[in-house]
Parts: sequence; C-alpha cells; structure tokens
Amino acid sequence: MERNKAKNSKKNDLSKNLKNDDGKIMTTNQGVKVNDTNNSLKAGERGASLLEDFILREKITHFDHERIPERIVHARGSGAHGHFELYESMESFTKAPLFTDTSRKTPVFVRFSTVAGSKGSADLARDVRGFATKFYTDEGIFDLVGNNMPIFFIQDAMKFPDLIHSVKPEPDREIPQAASAHDTFYDFVSHTTETLHNHIWVMSDRAIPRSYRMMEGFGIHTFRLVNAEGKSHFVKFHWKPLLGTHSITWDEAVKIHGADTDFHRRDLWEAIDAGQYPEWELGFQIVPEEDEHKFDFDILDPTKLIPEEMVPVQRVGKMTLNRNPDNFFAETEQVAFHPGHVVPGIDFTNDPLLQGRLFSYTDTQLSRLGSPNFHEIPINRPINETHNNQRDAHMRMTINKGKTAYFPNSIGGGCPHLAKMAEGGFTSYEERIDAKKVRARSESFNDHYSQPALFYRSLTDWEKDHVADAYTFELGKCTYDHIKERMLYIINNIDEDLASKVAEGLGMEIPKKIDGPVNQAIGADDDVKKHQPGKKQNYLNKSEALSLTHLQSDSIATRKIAFLVGDGFDGESMSKMKKALEDKGAMVQIVAPHGGTVKCDKGKDHKVDAAILTTESVLYDALYVPGGSNSVEALKKAPKAPKIVNETLKHCKAIAADSGAMEFLKNTYLEDFKDDKAVLIDETPAKFIKQIAAHRNWDRQKKVMEIPV
Repeated sequence: MERNKAKNSKKNDLSKNLKNDDGKIMTTNQGVKVNDTNNSLKAGERGASLLEDFILREKITHFDHERIPERIVHARGSGAHGHFELYESMESFTKAPLFTDTSRKTPVFVRFSTVAGSKGSADLARDVRGFATKFYTDEGIFDLVGNNMPIFFIQDAMKFPDLIHSVKPEPDREIPQAASAHDTFYDFVSHTTETLHNHIWVMSDRAIPRSYRMMEGFGIHTFRLVNAEGKSHFVKFHWKPLLGTHSITWDEAVKIHGADTDFHRRDLWEAIDAGQYPEWELGFQIVPEEDEHKFDFDILDPTKLIPEEMVPVQRVGKMTLNRNPDNFFAETEQVAFHPGHVVPGIDFTNDPLLQGRLFSYTDTQLSRLGSPNFHEIPINRPINETHNNQRDAHMRMTINKGKTAYFPNSIGGGCPHLAKMAEGGFTSYEERIDAKKVRARSESFNDHYSQPALFYRSLTDWEKDHVADAYTFELGKCTYDHIKERMLYIINNIDEDLASKVAEGLGMEIPKKIDGPVNQAIGADDDVKKHQPGKKQNYLNKSEALSLTHLQSDSIATRKIAFLVGDGFDGESMSKMKKALEDKGAMVQIVAPHGGTVKCDKGKDHKVDAAILTTESVLYDALYVPGGSNSVEALKKAPKAPKIVNETLKHCKAIAADSGAMEFLKNTYLEDFKDDKAVLIDETPAKFIKQIAAHRNWDRQKKVMEIPV
C-alpha cells in the first residue's frame, strides 16, 4: 500500500514537471521577444550568417562564458606533438604551401578529447571524441578542428547551447556526469530530428574507441580549397589511422572506468614514450564547385557526410605524433584551437554551423584564457613572425617598440605595410551573395532519416547488435515514458528492425503515431510545418567505409598482451612467444599472483608488471598462458585468475596457451571454445599474431553471453 502511494507520488511529481511555465514568452536578456531561437540570420536560406544577428551573438556569448576556466565542451583532453608530410602537390586545388610543397615537414600539435564530460571525468564515456590539429605553417596557423565522427548533431550554430545544455548533467542534481543516458538529452533529441545521424554514430562502437590512435578524424564541415588562379573546390578533410579503427565493448568500458579512468590518456602517452609513434594519413574528398547540387543531400549540411563510394578519399599526406608534452597545463590545457585559423588557399563555406563557430571560438578563448593575447602562449604561437598594430591588454608578452600603432603612418615608415598579392596575403573567395536577410533554414537540410538509415545498413551484424544495445541502455535510463515512446517512433523511421530490438529491450510497443509534429525544435508554427523531416531516401544501399571493419591493419604494434603466469612457468615457451610479439611491436606485460618478481622453471627472475589483484583483463588486447606445473598450481590458488581468462573470452579477444596450462584452464570456460579460431592451444606465435591483428573474433559474441562475468 505504502509502495503504491510512493509510486503515485512520484508520478504526480513528474506530471508537475511537465506543466507549462505559465505561458512565458522567450526574450533576449534585454527583454526583446524572440520568435526563432533555432536559426541564425542569413543572407538567404543557404547564405552566410550575418554579424548583425544580436540574438545569435547574445546566446552564444552567454554560453561561451558559462564555465571558467575549463573548456565548456572538450574539457577532458590529451595532446601530443608531431609533424605532417605531404605525399604529392595539390596545387591544382589549393595555393596553401602546406598542401603544395612536398619538401616541408610541418610541425603539428594534436589534442584528443571527449565532449560532454568535465576535466575530471573518465576517458571511456560513450561520447564523440574531439580530434583537433594545429599546423604551424610558414604562412601562419591552420587549425583543423574536428571530431572522430564525420557529422555533427545540429545544423545551425544557434542550436549549440541547447544541445550541450541537454547533454550536460541535469542542473537540478548535477548528474549524470559525462553521460547522455538521461531525460534532458533524449527530450531534446526526440524533438530535434536533425540530431539523429550523429546520434546513431554515438550509439555505435565509434563512441568507445580502443585508443585515440585507432580512430578516424574528420573536419566535419565542407570547406573550400582555392588555387592560385582563384578557382574554388569544396573539400572535406579526413584522418585515416594506419593502425586501423578499433573499439571496445560497453561492458569493457564500464570496467575500465573502475580500473583506469585515464585509459586513453595513458595509452597515448605510453605508445609515444615507447617509440611507437601513432600515424594518420590526411585525406581529401574534393567536389568541384559546379557539382555542389548534384547530390541527394546538401553538402553544406553538417549533419550529412559524402559517402566515399560517391566521392573517394584521396590520401595526400601523413601525420606522425612523436613527442609527448613537457607540461600538460602549459600545452594540452592552454592550446587554443579555432576553425577560423586558416591560411591562404583554404576558405570557408556557408555551412551555418561553421559560420557560428567562426565567432564562438574566439569568444570562448577570451573567457577561458582571460585575454585576447592567448596567441602569445607558447603552444599557440605561430612559427613565422607576426606584425600588426594590436597592443596591450591582459598578459601581453610582446614588447612593441616605436611610436606608431596605427595604419597608415609615416612616422614608422608605413610599417607594418599590407601584403601584396604576390606576397601571399589572405584573400577571401569572391562568392556572389544576393539574397534577402532571413532567419530560416534551407529546405535542402530537411532529410533527417536517410543517412542514419544508410549508416545502420552499412554495419556488420555485430555492430548492429551493439547499436541496439546502446539505444536500449540509454533509453532505459530515462524516466519519462513519453520520451521513450517518441524515440521509438523516430528510431522506427530509421530502421524497423533496430526499433524492434530496442522496443523489446525496453518492454514497450513502438507507437504507430505520436502527438504533434515530429520536429518541434524548428520554432514558429509555419516553420514547423515547412521543416518537417522529408521522406527517407535510399540513394546508396551500403557504404563499406561506415563500418569499423573498413580500416584494418595487419600490425599488432602497441597492442598490450597479458602473460598470465605463476612461479615455475615455462620460461623457454614464454621467451619464444614474448620475442615474437615484441618483434612485431606489441607490448608484453607479465601478470602474476603477486608483485615484485616471478621465477621461471629455470630459476630466473622476471619482473612482474601487474599483480592479478591490481589489474583487469579489460586493460589488455589479448592473453597468453604458458605451461609449467608449478605455475599452474599457483594460478589455481589465485581466485581472480580464472576471471581474467573468462573475461578475455567474453570480450572476444585472442587467447593462446600451452597444453601444459590446461590443468589450470579447466577452471575456466576455455574448453568450451576449443574450436574457436582465436583460441590457440600449442599453436605458433605467428597464428596468435594473426588473431591479435584481427582485433576480435566477433563470431564468438552470441556464445559468450552465457559466461557469467
């Protein structure tokens, strides 16, 4: 009886929360009524955003200054130094020497990050990963500020504060941290269907990469390349990791949170420290300007990608990260990226999200770093000399000499003078603009379902299972049924099979219809009708590049292999396997029942890297168990040792063992997997190496669900 009263009380509380707030009308901070807070003011529906948009500037400015001093988004990050080398000149497309001079070795600094969590959050949150690269070119700084997913949640910068407010911890309780599995985020997503493409990527394994070194990077927006003759081409930037793309499972992510919250940060640092330098190739997807409108989607829409089957990615150069920062705060924390930092030969498009970012990033740095002189912090300084008439302000480092700080002048000899065209001054691409000022969005942005559906169709069966599990988990954390019902309705519009799996997991029915228009976030009533999501199209049945399996590598360099041993292990067998793995660049770690050293059967001491009680299977990519009767007895007495084997099995990783270890392995589920291609007993190191390179044996996934760990 009391329990029912409590339930009814909670329902009443929820219903109170859903009531309208006395019909209040939205205004600016100056009291001006607002009739559209979803679209920035543009020169025509597909035109450039206008600086006079005081509503956009107020909304973004207030948002940019909400957190001091850590970043509002991308607060949790890791960085590294390196260089970029060009394969072949791209002078037919751009005049930027970065992409035309093959003799250059351009210094870079890269910062990887999560998006939603605070600076102190864990690395393995289900989240988009930032991938920002600062090129220190002889012509100035070029910042390629992107993510590990090729699209973004929203189409217009005006919606960015709403997106982040929804995914951040709910303000009444300040929970959950670094997690999207809660009511406010799904309330926003279920009303803003433009988010669905990026959202399904976040529900995939792309959102929990094995390593920063094993994920793609994307510039997201469509930019321009401009050559010496002034001809423009559209371009999308891609980073392709030479180690391939790999992920972890959600079960592993949860356990890694407890075992090592710095998993990605430590992985990047240790790989570089060991001389295993991460590498990516930079790719261009180039679209001639005359082909801008030939696609079934709008290439200026940041929620859309261009499938590689339609426009192949041309790999133009390679980036290598080979030096860790000397000081985390001075470099990784104080580095300031900005999509508006470009050099001659690279220019912008009218992508309305990009247009807003061009304003927002400077504004954010003013708040976070406290001064317009943030460019003088060493990590942000260009390598070429800078000369202008900007002066003073907080934390000024440069001591400017002379009397003049204005242009034109005669006292200072006219210096600094303006760059002549031949001297490489930046010239904006002369795009014709002839349009009415409107606060609207192009109807060519209205297709919200086709590309999420394409993404899902392109995945392997095991990837699809993971997407369904992720939706089920996330929506299972929501407390409002109407939000879950709206999401099921929307997911069903993406793919009926996916929606059925999620509905079954939630124990709910898929609604045949929902009240009101689907896309309520557009704004005014007329716009709601005008901008309802268009009919789903199938302009490409499948894109192989959208699956994680598309980028694979035969290399096992930097993979961490646990050697599970006890005193008296077979030293000869272990040494043979260890040498073979390390010769291929893998990192071998000895895990034993105790710390210190462990003896092999020859009486030789070997340093223990981790005691069983202090480590977890999820921190390793594969497992090897050598023989030795004394070692077997020692492992049988270690209660956690079977768990390490069973979890490695459950997470579909490769396991090798000597037949002499089988007496211990009888205490595990390994014998049930003797026919598994990635379970190797008394096999050669070469076969083990091949299975490690394959990353996982996903064929094992259905069967391992029975393992109770």
